[in-house]
Amino acid sequence: MARFTPEELEAARDRVVPDVVADGLRVLFCGINPGLMTAATGHHFARPGNRFWPVLHRSGFTPRLLKPSEQQELLSYGLGITNVVARPTARADELSAEEYREGGRLLALKAGRLRPDWLAVVGVTAYRAAFDDRKAQVGPQSRTFGDTRVWVLPNPSGLNAHWTVETMAQEFGRLREAAGS
Repeated sequence: MARFTPEELEAARDRVVPDVVADGLRVLFCGINPGLMTAATGHHFARPGNRFWPVLHRSGFTPRLLKPSEQQELLSYGLGITNVVARPTARADELSAEEYREGGRLLALKAGRLRPDWLAVVGVTAYRAAFDDRKAQVGPQSRTFGDTRVWVLPNPSGLNAHWTVETMAQEFGRLREAAGS
């Protein structure tokens, strides 16, 4: 993992992290927003301690543990990654309610354009804020975007201590089964 100075990480706030997407994916995973390490590297879920990649593997979505730098390989498995909000921040609590709502609007358009079977929002709080659904829980949602179904997953950040790698892998695995793989 590359080491970045605090100044380099701060400069990453101005970077755009490209989506890893294609038409007709089985699952389009959607993070909250890029962290500064993700913005600095250009690789989603790049912060050490983020459990996305281990959970993705343990749940059976990938045959081996991928590194963030191997994110493009997801496309070969019918998977992709985007974010609710594109703006990189050090912490998700730096995002405004308006940014979440606008991100939800843009995400709905993106899902309509790309037509994944499932849109998997990684973080129930982000989903609630983006789609004004205060009662949403982890799991499948009634909301759809055209033919795209929606599933809310636990946030894999190391800060989300209520969920272990194993319990997150079980929830991701439920989605994997629903997605037909």
